[in-house]
Amino acid sequence: MSALRPQAEGEAAPGPPRHSGELSSTQASTRLLAYSDALLSIIATVMILPVAHTKIHPDQKLGESIQQLLLMKIAVYLMTFLIVTVAWAAHIRLFQVIELIDDVLALLNLACMMLITFLPYTFSLMASFPGVPFGIFMFSTCAIVIGLIQAVIVAYGFYHPYLLNHQIQMSENQAFYKHHILQIILRGPVLCFLAAVFSFFFIPMSYVLLGLVIFLPHITRLIIWCKNKTGGPEEEEERHRLEAFTFYLNEPLSKERVEAFSDGVYAIVATLLILDICEDNVPDSKEVKDRFHDRLIEALSEYGPNFLAYFASFVTTGLLWFVHHSLFLYITKTTRFMGLLNTFSLAFIGGLPLGYQLTSEFAEKSHNEIEAIQVSCVITFFASIFQFAIWITALFHERETLHPLARYGGKEHAFMFAKLALYPCVSLGAFFLTCLLSKFSTAIFHIMQIVVPFAFLALRILVRISLAIMKSVLSLSRRKSVVLDEEETCLSPAETLS
Repeated sequence: MSALRPQAEGEAAPGPPRHSGELSSTQASTRLLAYSDALLSIIATVMILPVAHTKIHPDQKLGESIQQLLLMKIAVYLMTFLIVTVAWAAHIRLFQVIELIDDVLALLNLACMMLITFLPYTFSLMASFPGVPFGIFMFSTCAIVIGLIQAVIVAYGFYHPYLLNHQIQMSENQAFYKHHILQIILRGPVLCFLAAVFSFFFIPMSYVLLGLVIFLPHITRLIIWCKNKTGGPEEEEERHRLEAFTFYLNEPLSKERVEAFSDGVYAIVATLLILDICEDNVPDSKEVKDRFHDRLIEALSEYGPNFLAYFASFVTTGLLWFVHHSLFLYITKTTRFMGLLNTFSLAFIGGLPLGYQLTSEFAEKSHNEIEAIQVSCVITFFASIFQFAIWITALFHERETLHPLARYGGKEHAFMFAKLALYPCVSLGAFFLTCLLSKFSTAIFHIMQIVVPFAFLALRILVRISLAIMKSVLSLSRRKSVVLDEEETCLSPAETLS
């Protein structure tokens, strides 16, 4: 059997002859996928709102609040964010098999998206009432219904084969394809069903099952890899026979779709920041008139720290997007592990509005302000360190994943290394400095926010200067070794022995 050649996502391949009615009622899925990607990235990102808008009493220490409430909310946020990204990946796999859509499929997809938009509310219930089963039950029920709708889409697509990918249409093993895509789509809902059942008598097990939704695809791949390594010739032959049929479904997500989803998350995070400014930092007209005698500028001056926190958070979001863009500019292909690391990075990017809320809320010098700054540094550190981890992972498979300029010894290698290492180093340094010099925590944080953008501007010059210094030092040491070798060769054998 000849190997199947993959097509670009959303590309409609020429298929077998169709009836005119079929042609008039179908269209490419490109726009539906773009709409779904945008919506899923928005939903994944707005999960942070219940966490960011947690009300902390002025008399309560932030450390106590984090231990009692915020920590649980943050953990649930990370879990639900990652579950939404799993749903996004399953959605991509689904429409790699179904290439064309009609009105029925478009409406079924809209029903699926409607339930996905309801997930932030169920997350709010889970985060606010972690010990009450109803929140987990609602979240799991939504995930189950989403999976069932996607299963109906699969059944409808295979009932109308002209909607399928051309290579699947021509295949004699359509039943295998159908079984494989249903397995990918339904394994999450099955675990969510078990989580809903366990929520009524053992809640911790429900959270374990929901966590398994995230990691099960990677555990499954690891088990298959181990079986392939230990399997005999018959298993190897069977694997090769099915490999062509599962090319689309086993390959990592395309670089373009990963970039599109990531850009959506960064854009929504930047938008959420200004929404908080518009909501909380517009003074009341009566207060401006009575207290400030219609002097609007004087009234706005009270919100100075909030505006400073907004601009700093926006710059951080923008620069992290810039680093992400620079990274994927040189990545030619993503691996599964790189996709997982990117998802972790995006989860912490989604947490930046929480950092903004904390640093703007505790504007006056207090113990809470120090801890708010440290929380912001931790979020920035993890968002950037996972980007750095993507780069390190790509270097291990650089011939497949990296452009030659960014590989070891490449022209852009040192510059990319410095660009990706800047934010982890600065945020980690600021965190420890605020621990050691708590009196100057605000000044340290503001200096970090001011220095980092200028550091990015001057980074290429600094890297070139550093490389020039390293080259001069290495050349000097080589000269010394050459001189010593020449002196040894000039000596007679007797002098050498003495």
